[in-house]
Amino acid sequence: MVVSDNVPDFEVGIACEVFGTYRDDLADPWYDFRLCVTDVGRTRTQNGMRPDTPYDLAALAGADTVVVPALPNGYPLTGPGPDPRLVEALRVARADGARIVSLCTGAFALAEAGVLDGHAATTHWMYTDVLAERFPQVRVEPSVLYVDEGDILTSAGRSAAIDLCLHVVRTDFGSRAANELARRMVTPPHRSGGQAQFVAEPMPARADGLAELLDWAAERLDHRLTIDDLARQAGVSTRSLIRRFHATTGMSPMRWLQGRRLTLARELLETTDLPVEEVGRRSGMGDAANLRHHFIRAVGVTPTAYRRTFRR
Repeated sequence: MVVSDNVPDFEVGIACEVFGTYRDDLADPWYDFRLCVTDVGRTRTQNGMRPDTPYDLAALAGADTVVVPALPNGYPLTGPGPDPRLVEALRVARADGARIVSLCTGAFALAEAGVLDGHAATTHWMYTDVLAERFPQVRVEPSVLYVDEGDILTSAGRSAAIDLCLHVVRTDFGSRAANELARRMVTPPHRSGGQAQFVAEPMPARADGLAELLDWAAERLDHRLTIDDLARQAGVSTRSLIRRFHATTGMSPMRWLQGRRLTLARELLETTDLPVEEVGRRSGMGDAANLRHHFIRAVGVTPTAYRRTFRR
């Protein structure tokens, strides 16, 4: 991870917690994590912390993954842009084949380096219009939590950075490792990148009714559930349920349900020897052909190939 002067501490801390704490009980080996600063011994974060590291930006050469946290507070509306040395180091790392991950306004450094040219990307919702205006060659997704373009990944602000880092762990080591890490961090194990980054109200309290509905549906993923079933269980009209779902999660009830089913299917493929047909049935994804169709669309590989990778 690169650290330049005056970067916010929060996103730096997220990457250090997710990637920098060695967790060989979840996956062995875990990540070989290094902080790479613009000026060894002198670079300080926004709140004055000075990383104790011998690595400078030259250490990005040969890295498998480079993480770029948010840029100094105020940017891109005020203040200087990304350090030119960082921009050039990102160009070199990208040319070397590194996977590049940005958190919050770190996307602007990627855009300056040309890494995002022709790609979809996101950043904090307050700055998506600025990103689109300054870099018209980037396909800006203004409302999502994060965007995964394979080897270029960008996140929205703050808590969305946690979502993206956990998504990287899930991609590298599987759902089981990512879910256990999320439990240790006391954070939701999975929010899909397509979920809205800005919603009208927070997740409801237990007395609200929607949280109980989500639990009820999660226990019945192998059932054929319709919007009418969900509305009936919640004791509201279908229109009211859809409106409440959008206000709370930024997505439709059926899209949420599909995401939960896909997560369950991944876990079953990783942790059991159940036939693919049975995985489809238990997760509510249908027969093997239907599971394969949705799995390739969402994950990019077949269920069998996914199991081969993560079933160790």
